[in-house]
Amino acid sequence: MQSSSPFLESIRQDIRLRGYSLRTEKAYLYWIKRYILFHHKAHPATLNAVDVKNFLSWLANSQNVAVNTQKVALNSLAFLYQKSLKVELGDLGFSLATKQRRLPIVLSPKEVSLILKNMDGTAKLVIEMLYGSGMRVNECLRLRLQDINIDNLSLTIRDGKGNKDRQTLLSQSCCSKLTHHIEQSIELQKLDNKSGFGPSLPYSLGKKYPNAFRQAAWMFLFPSTHICEHPVTRAPCRHHRHDSSIRKALQKSVRASNIMKKINCHTFRHSFATHLLRTGTDIRTVQELLGHNDLNTTQIYTHVLGQHYAGTQSPMDDL
Repeated sequence: MQSSSPFLESIRQDIRLRGYSLRTEKAYLYWIKRYILFHHKAHPATLNAVDVKNFLSWLANSQNVAVNTQKVALNSLAFLYQKSLKVELGDLGFSLATKQRRLPIVLSPKEVSLILKNMDGTAKLVIEMLYGSGMRVNECLRLRLQDINIDNLSLTIRDGKGNKDRQTLLSQSCCSKLTHHIEQSIELQKLDNKSGFGPSLPYSLGKKYPNAFRQAAWMFLFPSTHICEHPVTRAPCRHHRHDSSIRKALQKSVRASNIMKKINCHTFRHSFATHLLRTGTDIRTVQELLGHNDLNTTQIYTHVLGQHYAGTQSPMDDL
């Protein structure tokens, strides 16, 4: 079954009408397609809650997919039936696997410095901002020039996880590099504008303000080196840099640093939170900077402090 089938295209349009992100759109279409193929290409309208439960059980028991993957698959099928087909699934009687609590991997300040020492260019600046601001890597790469306030040392994260906006810190040590990057981005935008295009924009905004791509405010801080097609309009545009380039540069640096930890871009967000708590920052402030809805999510970092944020230390130290 091709992803361009009339049925899947109708689902795609339903997703876009409701303003879901492109990442969510891809995930939902993927799992809906997997569901259809699992049932030998039967139309979902001919299937019912029992068929949905069988598919989810197969994922959990035969495919051993992670808990979060099970949740995405379930949300995809709930959207398919309740939003698109207008069919209530009712109680599926399906329980997600129990998610184990895993402590985040945290780097010491010395390890962060060592990794950064083995990096350069744009990738180094991105990692510095992840550690200095507590952003997710794609939140950083999606930053537009209007989201950066050097005077107030703040960044505005727009449409983050859960479609939430928030503000976070901007490290003063990044400001000179950011100023240079901003100048480069504006020059690149001017060159693109001469060819009649600019940064990719949300479809509704680009439609309402057709010349917004000429405004420096909408330019990405980390623009891609290549031109692409807008996923909706198919018009040429410049998107932000892809996270794969940052991940590859980071892994190269980690190998050169000989640090025996499993490190990825998200490790620097964990380290940001942990180091703030260690230096006495209020946990609710950290919660706001990270954009967590639940304080319990933020409290996981109190378990990796070594010396607990409340001052607890090992009794061995009293001997």
